[in-house]
Amino acid sequence: MDKQGLPTRDEIAEEFKWDLTAIYESDQKWEEEFNQVASRISEIEAFQGQLTESADKLLAGLELSTELNRSLGKLYTYANRKSDEDTANSEYQALLAKVQGLQNQLSSATSFMVPEILQLPTEKLESFMEQEEGLQLYQQNLDDIMRRKEHFLSPEEERIIALAGEVAQGPENIFGMLNNADLDFPTIEDENGEPVQVTHGRFIELLKRDDREVRKSAFEAYYNLYQGQENTLAETLSTNIKKDLFYMRARNYSSSLEASLDGDNIPVKVYDNLLQTVEDNLEYLHDYMELRKRTLPIDELHMYDLYTPLVKDVEMKVEYEEAKEIILNAFEPLGADYLEVVEESFEENWIDVYENKGKRSGAYSASAYDAHPYILLNYTDQIDDLFTLAHELGHALHSYYSNQNQPYIYANYSIFVAEVASTVNEALLMNYLLETTEDEEKRKYILNHYLEQFRGTVYRQTMFADFERLIHQQAEEGQALTSDLLSELYYELNQKYYGEQIVVDDQIAIEWARIPHFYYNFYVYQYATGFSAAVALSQQILEQGEEAVNRYLEFLQGGSSDYPLNLLRQAGVDMESSEPIEKSLAVFSELIEEMEQLI
Repeated sequence: MDKQGLPTRDEIAEEFKWDLTAIYESDQKWEEEFNQVASRISEIEAFQGQLTESADKLLAGLELSTELNRSLGKLYTYANRKSDEDTANSEYQALLAKVQGLQNQLSSATSFMVPEILQLPTEKLESFMEQEEGLQLYQQNLDDIMRRKEHFLSPEEERIIALAGEVAQGPENIFGMLNNADLDFPTIEDENGEPVQVTHGRFIELLKRDDREVRKSAFEAYYNLYQGQENTLAETLSTNIKKDLFYMRARNYSSSLEASLDGDNIPVKVYDNLLQTVEDNLEYLHDYMELRKRTLPIDELHMYDLYTPLVKDVEMKVEYEEAKEIILNAFEPLGADYLEVVEESFEENWIDVYENKGKRSGAYSASAYDAHPYILLNYTDQIDDLFTLAHELGHALHSYYSNQNQPYIYANYSIFVAEVASTVNEALLMNYLLETTEDEEKRKYILNHYLEQFRGTVYRQTMFADFERLIHQQAEEGQALTSDLLSELYYELNQKYYGEQIVVDDQIAIEWARIPHFYYNFYVYQYATGFSAAVALSQQILEQGEEAVNRYLEFLQGGSSDYPLNLLRQAGVDMESSEPIEKSLAVFSELIEEMEQLI
């Protein structure tokens, strides 16, 4: 243990750590492939100016680019996983920096390809497709390039944009180092008078404590830490927004939102529809705040009261081994093949389970095409951690099925559908827990958790999406994104979303400073759309059985072989309609009514 109370990496048992030898047996093997890729980047340059001379030249260039990117993905996955084990380990920080540099070299070297392809007349490209059978594999990619023709630039301009890539990563990298490695976490007294450090991994757990003073102390100490860094973090986030505006303007989009969504062929109206539909149904969230205030019971509901369970004196700790058993039972509706892969993930060390000093906060799943997926957790035996495990397994199996069933170029599924599989898993887990829990108090506890899933995933993430749109609009209009402005906008959104039943504490205004997703360029809205799609798909799986399961597994296998909205339609959900969002919020309202009856 270090002085902060966290174990070091070496003190974690091997069975609870991921095994990265499935990617590379050693750092030396990584270095060997790194050097091979680095030495071959120059081969791409031989195609410059010649790529469109013939069908075979076009195919050879595409194949070489695909091969190098495939190797680079594997190199990056290993370096990033090693770096996240201990963000203070300079050796693996250097490894990650090396591969990021190589990514930018390759991006720069291949930057001529799309502009040259765009110079091909449609008739000539169609002729190439007929002449060279191997080009059929690239049909979807080539069609997508032609769809966005007006947003690509000349070869020289594309090269300059590619050269900017490493600099453009700066704001996110700086935020990550400050947030994960350099912050000196505060210590508070718990309900027993014992000191406890308010780390990333412990923060929400402390907000769930019965003792309100502990919740308040953790809330204030944690956000005061970020308040002390507000100007640095505001400048970091502002610079990241400027990066988004640079790409928007360089590629001739009318807004940074449009630029972000166009890669997946998502109309801006899908984003606007989410925000409008949720705003039209804010009364449900306000009803939940009233229920929470009445049930706790307290005179004033504060932001630090949002996470503590409405049902007290219920022990819902779930140790990791028990969590694995519950998940296997909950996922039975998805069939034997799905369960077999889940078991493999447990047995073959796909998962890094517990927090250690310097480990990256939060949770995620990540994969390379030539290795199985990996999952990072910071497991603390809370019921939230059970749901997090189910969630990340959804990501992992989506990647697994896509990698198994698609060629490399179509294996990496779109961000827009990235949260669907994870949330289907959570919905199935919730259904299982409600079906198998007879104890009334525990059932109320689980219902409370489900209500929190809706609050956190649909309402909270939509509020984040609203904030992202606002700050990008402000920047597009030339407004400086100071810490005061960011905090003012964020505070007002909390007031709007949570309503009059809660005291919106001053400290919550700085929460924007700790959210890594604000560096991901309009990512968060997809949590809410994905949740809504997942509610619909999980209901189909439970009600229709094998037919719906087969459609769903085909969706998981689809990767990026088609546009995400089309893949979801084939699975049984139309996300251009407000219907899935309205239906999910109607379920939220029904849960509130059920909880009111039980309490």
